[in-house]
Amino acid sequence: MNACPKWYLPVSILALLWNLMGCAAYLSDVMLTAEDIAAMDATQQALYNSRPAWAVAATAVAVWGGAVGCVGLILRKRWSAVLLELSLAGVIIQDIGLFILSGVNPGNFVMAMQGFVLLIAIGLVVLSRRAIARGWMG
Repeated sequence: MNACPKWYLPVSILALLWNLMGCAAYLSDVMLTAEDIAAMDATQQALYNSRPAWAVAATAVAVWGGAVGCVGLILRKRWSAVLLELSLAGVIIQDIGLFILSGVNPGNFVMAMQGFVLLIAIGLVVLSRRAIARGWMG
């Protein structure tokens, strides 16, 4: 295994923290009570209620696969690339459910945030593939 650049480990740790925040957001989303949903504005309720179960499952794959994939990055394991690719697929599938099939305009903030999530997921796949190509992972 080749030596990693100095930025590799801090970036991998930040990526893990990012994905752990996604895991926390996912858990708080799936644990919402009927009262929590009733307290949402009409657009948020429509968005929440329009999500098919497969889109919620894709979100789970995205956040949990991303978190474990980032652990793999930190440990410099090749298998991290597969998990980060699954995580990216989960983000894409989730976004299809959210933006294309829901029929609800989620608003600019949600669109910007999901765009940022997508860019990070792509970046982590690129990082994992580059790390394998350069011999940083075993």
